Amino acid sequence: MTTLDGVSAINSDKNSSKTIEQKILEAIVEARATCEENGMNSPNCAVAWDIVEELQAEKAHQKQAQNRQTSLESYCEIYPDALECLIYDL
Repeated sequence: MTTLDGVSAINSDKNSSKTIEQKILEAIVEARATCEENGMNSPNCAVAWDIVEELQAEKAHQKQAQNRQTSLESYCEIYPDALECLIYDL
C-alpha cells in the first residue's frame, strides 16, 4: 500500500469500529514500512509519519473534548441549588 492509499484507508476507517489507538498502531507500522522501502529522507516517509502525528493529535483532541465542561456545568457545580441548575421531572 502506498502512502496516499494509506491516507485514503485511514479516512475511510473513520466510520468503522476501529478505535483510534488501533488506527495509530496501523499507521506506525505503515510508516515504518514506507520509510524502510523509500528511505528515511523520502517524501513518502515524511507523509507517513505526518499521518501518525495527525492521528495522535486527534486522539488528544477527543480526550480533551470528553473532559471539557461548559460554563453552566462549572457554575452548577459551585451553586447546585441555583434556579439555572435545577432539573425537574415532568
